[in-house]
Amino acid sequence: MKLAIRAVLSVILVFAPGLAGAQATDPGDDKTMVFTPGDPEMAAATARALASLDEFLALSEAPPAGAERFKLKVKVRDGNITEHFWVVPFRRTETGFVGILSNQPAEVRNVVLGQNIEFTREDISDWGYKRNGRQVGSFTVCVMLKRMPKEEADSMLENYGFDC
Repeated sequence: MKLAIRAVLSVILVFAPGLAGAQATDPGDDKTMVFTPGDPEMAAATARALASLDEFLALSEAPPAGAERFKLKVKVRDGNITEHFWVVPFRRTETGFVGILSNQPAEVRNVVLGQNIEFTREDISDWGYKRNGRQVGSFTVCVMLKRMPKEEADSMLENYGFDC
């Protein structure tokens, strides 16, 4: 049996400027898409994010003017199910990272929206931030947008400043 990986895209909390904390999101605004393990486009997007992770982390620690909303996408496993979530905000710890889970789980039951979670570098699958109103990074989101209905994807590209 092939296991599916769920990738989560939170429209309100992750991309809307000025929202702080997980309480600001409406769980109904999360978009969940299923990707099979090894999906070539998603694997390429994750590889691209991980190849530039060190530069992103350095930037997040000393943000330039106009840069905000630094976020990491991390995988959470619950038995045989893996789901990916944005963590906003996050910070480094001695053993990895900690941050607030910013999406409503669709499949996993071992975490909840707004929970502080600890994770390691190996759990990271993407990163992103806003610079002067435009999204930087969020490589996996661009893959997801390609598979969404055109009207919905076009709206997100325009309203949230993606350059996919």
